[in-house]
Amino acid sequence: MNQRAIKTTLSREGRDTLWLLGVLALSIYPHAGHMPWWCIGGVTVALVWRGYLAARDGALPPRWILLVAMLASMALTFLTFRSIFGREAGITLVSVLAGLKTLELRARRDAFVVTSLGFFLILTQFLYSQSIFTALLMSCVFWGLLTSLVLAQRPLYRPSIWSAMKASGRTVLMGIPTMLVLYLLFPRLGPLWAVPADAQSSIGLSDHLSLGHVAELAQDDSIAMRIRFDGPVPKPAQRYFRGPVLELFDGRQWLPRPQLHHGAPDDASLDEVQPVGEPLSYEMTLEAPRLTTIPVLDGTLELKATALDNVGTPQRQGLQWTLPTTLNERTQWQARAWPQFRSGPPLPTPALTRLLQLPPGLNPRTIHWAQELQQSVEHGQANSAQLVEAVMHHIATQGYTYTLSPGDTGLRPDGQPDPNLIDHFWFDSKAGFCEHFATAFVVVMRAMNIPARVVTGYQGTDRNNIDGLYVVRNSNAHAWAEYWRAGVGWVRADPTAAVAPDRIELNRPLPRPREGLAGSLPQLDSPLLRQARALIEASNHRWNIWVLEYSRGRQLELLQSWGWQSPDWVALIRLCATLMASLSAAGIVWLWLTRPRQTPSQWHRHLQRVDRALVSLGIPPPDNSPRPAPAMSWHQRLTQLDLLQDDGAVRQALQERLNALDALQYGPATESTRSIQKQARLVVAQIEQTARQFRRGKARPPSKVRQTDLP
Repeated sequence: MNQRAIKTTLSREGRDTLWLLGVLALSIYPHAGHMPWWCIGGVTVALVWRGYLAARDGALPPRWILLVAMLASMALTFLTFRSIFGREAGITLVSVLAGLKTLELRARRDAFVVTSLGFFLILTQFLYSQSIFTALLMSCVFWGLLTSLVLAQRPLYRPSIWSAMKASGRTVLMGIPTMLVLYLLFPRLGPLWAVPADAQSSIGLSDHLSLGHVAELAQDDSIAMRIRFDGPVPKPAQRYFRGPVLELFDGRQWLPRPQLHHGAPDDASLDEVQPVGEPLSYEMTLEAPRLTTIPVLDGTLELKATALDNVGTPQRQGLQWTLPTTLNERTQWQARAWPQFRSGPPLPTPALTRLLQLPPGLNPRTIHWAQELQQSVEHGQANSAQLVEAVMHHIATQGYTYTLSPGDTGLRPDGQPDPNLIDHFWFDSKAGFCEHFATAFVVVMRAMNIPARVVTGYQGTDRNNIDGLYVVRNSNAHAWAEYWRAGVGWVRADPTAAVAPDRIELNRPLPRPREGLAGSLPQLDSPLLRQARALIEASNHRWNIWVLEYSRGRQLELLQSWGWQSPDWVALIRLCATLMASLSAAGIVWLWLTRPRQTPSQWHRHLQRVDRALVSLGIPPPDNSPRPAPAMSWHQRLTQLDLLQDDGAVRQALQERLNALDALQYGPATESTRSIQKQARLVVAQIEQTARQFRRGKARPPSKVRQTDLP
């Protein structure tokens, strides 16, 4: 036979190894977007190499190659992350080591190590995503790893993978009751999947603003919050969700009021709010904003958390809601908002003078332009509303462009960044995102001696047709302005509406820029894809609410629904312990009831009766014979020991009946089984009758034979 013939049948070891490699790949490759290219490449090379060796039953590489690869991986990890510890560095290193470990996969012990690394990598997936899709995928990987363990525990023959999958699946099903009890009742301090803060993305609303930050956030299409309105829904142009309010400008960044959380007396007038008209109620599920500020619908005056612990009590300063600590987890809120309201002082106050300050020496062209506009003949006696209208008209008619990619912010002739960012935007580029228009508008207002400030948050929603919720995405991130008008207070002014009215009135965020090959391909936006996306998002929302957000508060609410008047941790622990003990007892009973049993045959029962009858006469059982002993063994015992010597007739009768029983059991079957069993029962009954008669004294019983008398 040609030695180069292709091998078509995998060995048992090769098949099991390929299965383990495939499952391990599913636990590693979802991390591809979070790991460096060299890690993914190295893991791929290791898995493909080991798969090739498994398919051909080839020899594994020498240990020195693995040692060099491991040292190189540690060095690359340190050079990439400047550490071998931490989330990204740790996951990268574990993934590489898992791939390298497969190249020394020789024995069951090595398979157990690789499987353990796979279980650990399953847990790391939830540091990045806790969606229902991730949970389902990792459940399949978990099942696959358990199957590998079952295969490793069956070293003989060639069990099918499907039989191992069924065995591992039964194991998982048996553990589900315990899992549910622990999930529902085991005491906890926070949500089920509370992960470290560094497990979240760094993009999000911030308590400061620099040009370009909101545009970067707007390119993120992930969900920031979900809203359910109880009653009338505000118009698209009213769907402003207020986040941090920024009042101080240093030339590059906008910062919040320093006394925001201290409630300085001179700032109290800036926070006055008077609701007008009827409120609307809504429920909000807020993704972790990593801020102390809670983004709420503008005009929200009542806010409370629902079914959550460790959130703290929100405090309101004007229309802005804050928490004493950073909000790093998903939360749910119930709120009431007044779409119509008045805020701020109607008359001038000393606190307003701070909102006129501009960094000295910066943006001279913009300031000069604003002052000329205010002093012009047409606007010499104009009030603040008229000046705002004039600025809006200028934005709408002078060729400004609303874009997510405005380009650079300007460079000086020496190549250094231009500190006059507002000048560059207002006169040179005339292209920017909402934060460019909002910050430039506030600078122009202050240059005209009109108090103004920047407000960041979100604007606009998308309605999910599956569950009816209104979704606010990070792509809805927005920045607008507020200026002070005498006799009215704070008035919202959104210069973005002057250059891109569809963005505000129809809630149409700009599409993300597409570069490279993606930019040359048509963009898919079919109704079927939109419906599928809505279904996935609605499913993830239910998963988040009913699974991920199951907290201590929900546990106590569950006990109340079961009849506890005032449940506490003690009641929770007692109930959990009671149910766990009950499950353990039920498991023990089930194991006892399903224990392997050997049903005794009819001959076994016959020999047991013979055994008890002869032992009752003081005759020791035959040596080296099973219990109960065969009839012929008892016959030999009676012959060897010359027992019952004072009554030879009894001994002869027993021997004859033992011979008859042995002939019935092992002789040729000349009659039916039923007839043979009937005769056997008769013979056994005669043996028992003879033993009883002998014991009753009809014949003198022999002296009990001592063990030393036996041959």
